[in-house]
Amino acid sequence: MANHEIVMQRAVPVHDAADVIVVGGGPAGTAAAIGAARCGRKTVLLEHTGQLGGMGTLGNVSVFMGVGNVTGIYREIISEFLPNSLPGSHHESAIAPQYSPFELRHYLNGKLEKEGVQVYYHVSFVSAIMEQSRVTGVIANTREGLRAFEGRVVIDCTGDARVAVDAGVPTRSGRDEDGLTQPMTLMFMMQDTGKPVRQYLPEDCDRYEKVEQLPQGRNLHWSMMDNGTLLVNMTRVKGNGARIEDINYAEKEALRQVFSVVNYLQRTSHPNHILSHVAGQVGVRETNQIIGRYTLTEEDLTSGRRFADVVAQTNYEIDIHSPTGDANTDERKLDGYDIPYRCMLPADVNGLIVAGRSISATHVAMSSMRVQATCYALGQAAGIAAAIAIETDVPPADISIAQLHSLMARQGVLFAR
Repeated sequence: MANHEIVMQRAVPVHDAADVIVVGGGPAGTAAAIGAARCGRKTVLLEHTGQLGGMGTLGNVSVFMGVGNVTGIYREIISEFLPNSLPGSHHESAIAPQYSPFELRHYLNGKLEKEGVQVYYHVSFVSAIMEQSRVTGVIANTREGLRAFEGRVVIDCTGDARVAVDAGVPTRSGRDEDGLTQPMTLMFMMQDTGKPVRQYLPEDCDRYEKVEQLPQGRNLHWSMMDNGTLLVNMTRVKGNGARIEDINYAEKEALRQVFSVVNYLQRTSHPNHILSHVAGQVGVRETNQIIGRYTLTEEDLTSGRRFADVVAQTNYEIDIHSPTGDANTDERKLDGYDIPYRCMLPADVNGLIVAGRSISATHVAMSSMRVQATCYALGQAAGIAAAIAIETDVPPADISIAQLHSLMARQGVLFAR
């Protein structure tokens, strides 16, 4: 019975209509909404949780990994929210600034409100509205039931390519040889109390005695903001976060690992630290990649390839957490490379742009481009591209790249050459 289907047909009221509909309020979605709104387009952002910021807030991944091009909206956010971490140049790396996810959540609420973006919280994507091969809006589940949101261009910033998949865009997932994706991690914080704390280890958890036994086989944590807070990235769960059973398992297993790691740290290096915060959901690194008009490859990264239709640049390393769940990580330094606009464009579906970690990229390439700074850059480009497509009445694939670059520059984006 599990494989049978139910056909649902019903009328859904239209709740709102806009020029640009952005689905997903993570780094790519927030930047896409800002980019489109600044071009004078009515913009609606749909977020399935109660907060913006994606894994940077929801997943407690509260560190902006160092990249070589701190520009555009991302640079603006750093200058306003973390001014002491702002590099002197657009092409100088920010050294992995840490931040409070709670403060970023509040900052982004205000930022989107000032930009005139209509944000709908607790609104989850259900289905793409299609006119032949063109996406014209989405149906979403809200606190008042199913509602439709109509738009002239839809930007998929779900991280899992949810809109694209429903619209019929082909996708790939994980490694070519076996489809395995990077594992998931549940981030948490510990707080220095100034005195030894009571150690707690639930009976179903593991007692780690040495670093080699840890899920990642290493200590990976940061001291935050000189206030005694430790940000910890040390759990690891094999699975694909876009699959029902995998994410169900990961939420339970990752939390079990949190208590095990906390106990290990208390017994070894941090006897005065207590568990103070666990992210509300497990962090997902990799799920689906669209098959786009161009696919970013490992060779593009290692050769430092440049593209005429560049929309984002980074030198963040190849960073592949073992897809088998083993305690090893493939880390390789890069000098810097371009990401072309075509990676965000489905080949045969119109009216849709995909931004964030689910762009068209191979398993190795996405391990580098998936970090927050790059997603902000991709989102900003997507929002501006959507506005141009509407203004010039052409499909997103046919916009002028010169005009795109001109408007990106007007919004503070500078490319290294």
